[in-house]
Amino acid sequence: MVRTSLLTYLALGLGSTAVLASKCGVATGSLQPVTKFGENPTGLDLQIYVPKNLGPNPAVILALHYCGGTGPLYSQLSNYDPPADARRSFVVLYPSTPHDNNCWDVASSKSLTRDAGGDTTSLANMVRWAISEYDADPSKVFVTGSSSGCMMSNVMAATYPDLFSAVSCYSGVAAGCLAGSPGASPTTADPTCANGDNRKTGPEWAALLKGMFGKPEGYTEGEYPKVQTWHGEADFFVNYPNLAEQLKQWSEVLGVSFSKNETDTPQSGYTKIVYGDGSKLVGYSARGVGHTVPVHPEADLQWFGL
Repeated sequence: MVRTSLLTYLALGLGSTAVLASKCGVATGSLQPVTKFGENPTGLDLQIYVPKNLGPNPAVILALHYCGGTGPLYSQLSNYDPPADARRSFVVLYPSTPHDNNCWDVASSKSLTRDAGGDTTSLANMVRWAISEYDADPSKVFVTGSSSGCMMSNVMAATYPDLFSAVSCYSGVAAGCLAGSPGASPTTADPTCANGDNRKTGPEWAALLKGMFGKPEGYTEGEYPKVQTWHGEADFFVNYPNLAEQLKQWSEVLGVSFSKNETDTPQSGYTKIVYGDGSKLVGYSARGVGHTVPVHPEADLQWFGL
């Protein structure tokens, strides 16, 4: 969640691309609204960025804004669009929520349950629409976000692990940390979570996360997406202990243990916290950084394999 004051803060031929653009009815090279993407029980808005001359079978990135933000604002803050133009291998979905001070619902049972009619249902349908409309590679679907968007990134990975292959997010909390809270914004949430006082063991966090997915008919237990999560050591808004709680949760879920720290990675003052061989779970602790850690688009795209 972000304070209001923080808001100021292959050579492809044109023929196949024209067919794709025509099919999808969305202009390329600029942020465009999408009004029909399937069931939308919580009335979310969607903007999409499609680079010109998009290649075949692109990846999809779901990028989730902070509290008080919007999709278009997060497009500017996250800076994923220029590399999308350069690579021509992925599209970016920028949703917006108009509810609860523009914060994602990471508290209600509807949103913390798969296909139960919460924000998570609307967001999953956006992703499904994009995969279908752009003939996207379903093995290359990713979710990212800042603050409230990071909280929702963890929840989306919990409720729809079969949709996403990787998560990278900034200054959030563990999936389910705000479960049962009257809201999810700075003015409506139970402060225990954001204050870093909701502490659980790894198995307790894992049980909470896995309970969100349930067992859809015909589902066979599969892997959860790999995760990297960033947090500022000087974050007193979504307090720093939440990084450890996220890492405990995902360490248990992904079955990897802490192995080492790498200092000054990817830049001076940042410590990379590696679990296992680093292919499934890493954390980044940013010395002297408050809320939120700035988005590192190139590091995210490298994590996504793009």
